[in-house]
Amino acid sequence: MQNARQRTLELIDGLSGEQLIGPKLPIVNPMLWEIGHVAWFYENFILRREYGAAPMLERGDDLYDSIAIAHDRRWDLPVYSLPEIRDYMARVLEALIERLPDGMASARDSFLYQFTTFHEDMHDEAFTWARQTLAYPTPVFEGGPSNRRPAGGSSGLDGDADIPGGSFALGSPSDAPFLFDNEKWAHPVTVAPFRMARAPVTNRAFAAFVEDGGYETSSLWCAEGWTWRSQADAAHPVYWKPDTSGGWLVRRFDQWMPLAPDHPVIHVNWYEANAYCRWAGRRLPTEAEWEFAATMRPGENGDMKKARYPWGDAPATDAHANLDGFELGVIDVGACPEGDNPWGCRQLIGNVWEWTADVFRPFPGFSPDDYKEYSQPLFDETRVLRGGAWTSRRRMVTATYRNYFGPDRCDVFAGFRTCAVT
Repeated sequence: MQNARQRTLELIDGLSGEQLIGPKLPIVNPMLWEIGHVAWFYENFILRREYGAAPMLERGDDLYDSIAIAHDRRWDLPVYSLPEIRDYMARVLEALIERLPDGMASARDSFLYQFTTFHEDMHDEAFTWARQTLAYPTPVFEGGPSNRRPAGGSSGLDGDADIPGGSFALGSPSDAPFLFDNEKWAHPVTVAPFRMARAPVTNRAFAAFVEDGGYETSSLWCAEGWTWRSQADAAHPVYWKPDTSGGWLVRRFDQWMPLAPDHPVIHVNWYEANAYCRWAGRRLPTEAEWEFAATMRPGENGDMKKARYPWGDAPATDAHANLDGFELGVIDVGACPEGDNPWGCRQLIGNVWEWTADVFRPFPGFSPDDYKEYSQPLFDETRVLRGGAWTSRRRMVTATYRNYFGPDRCDVFAGFRTCAVT
């Protein structure tokens, strides 16, 4: 909790009062409202619901309940000032820590404290894409960039890995250390053998699609995607622009810089990813294929076993994946070879969220957890992404984690990898 709170405060640090409110857009929240919501969420779900504590804010329920308050109203609410809300955040955190007993927490406390901390982590990712969307200055995170440099670039990562397929349990079992409700429950699925790209689609590859008229060719787009492209007047990814000297520039927060050819393309939506696949004669992986590739490992006697990550069950390190935000952006697709799966697919975890082919739907046996609105309202309306991005926290992301956004969202930290069409 303390680490998540540090990141939240770092993401609002240096912003003016005007920037903390920002313009009314459907893809961001006013940050001054959102940090209050984060603290209220802890207080409401743990201190009040679970332990019967009295409210700490007189108007908290009227201001910070995201389910009850329509998105476009949040700019017009009489929210607390920044000093007041920072004091409230500190008081909630102190109360949460004080009520934890020494030693091992109960299973119930473990779930509630992890879930609410991960909720703050998700909002920190949202704060980060808000700073990108609004061209605010690059945030400063304590510890700074890790200065990781990819060894050997992306050489050797062209082409596909042959994934054998087979029967496996898609989702999380009841004895998982932690799981979100939409991972319930593990159920048998059979995946046919398939060929998956060893790396996410790069800027170099996506630029070829753009320069070949991909955004002007209606036959490459599904009907909904072509409508989006036309209404958005999109001719390239949202944060790209042509360089007057040739090539492309990309905006990272408030700075324009040359497009790095071997970085994964990022900030593309599902429609753009799907159109690229049609142009390339490829396809997006299904959710089951993605999870098979990211979790299954050859065992003894030719059998297969499931792990939490592509490289096994060991927690992620910088050598495995670009997570936790310290790079302040994506890195070369050739980096992090220790994170490869057994068949040579790299960066299934970290760097960019990866779109899959599938609509977000419940698994058999689904039931909502304490936050009943976490998944259920988004079923059948969003698309599944997997794997985490450079800003995602490693404590939260595993190879069974399911993210979900509308297919038109290009502000989130999403890219994709492709599969061969058989």
